[in-house]
Amino acid sequence: MTYFDLFDIPVQLIVDKTTLPRRFFELSRKYHPDFFANAPEAEKTTVLEKSALLNKAFQTFQNPDETIKYVLQLKGLLEEEEKYELSRGFLMEILEINEELMEAGENKSLFPNLEIRLAELQEEIYEPVKKIVEHYKEGITTEKELLQVKEYYYQKKYLDRIRHQLAGMA
Repeated sequence: MTYFDLFDIPVQLIVDKTTLPRRFFELSRKYHPDFFANAPEAEKTTVLEKSALLNKAFQTFQNPDETIKYVLQLKGLLEEEEKYELSRGFLMEILEINEELMEAGENKSLFPNLEIRLAELQEEIYEPVKKIVEHYKEGITTEKELLQVKEYYYQKKYLDRIRHQLAGMA
């Protein structure tokens, strides 16, 4: 059972967060282990598994990056601990940003410019996949399009690491 099956929603790269909590609480009540205290062991085990799956699904759907990762994994396009090769151009840009980050460590006045550069790069890498991510349709969106989303996913991970470093230096 996938997370989407459990929530009874279509596979999507962006989950509607306005209806998600309500559905989560409905399912939490339905699969709460306390309601199955007198049930047979097999049923208790099934309910515990669904309850755990429900919590994992909800956490995944709360995080857009984790949702993208999950869908790519469902489609067999992303593996845990995969050694993904990013484009040389992107890696060169990251190298420049890392150099600026080193300079910023000594001169905190450079932080705002670095934050702006990261935001601009974020927009730049999202633009080519924006339509795919926001309008994903199961069975219609192609594998080629999902591979573009995969490239974006890994690029964004790099940017997030740099943002995290920057926040730690502030």
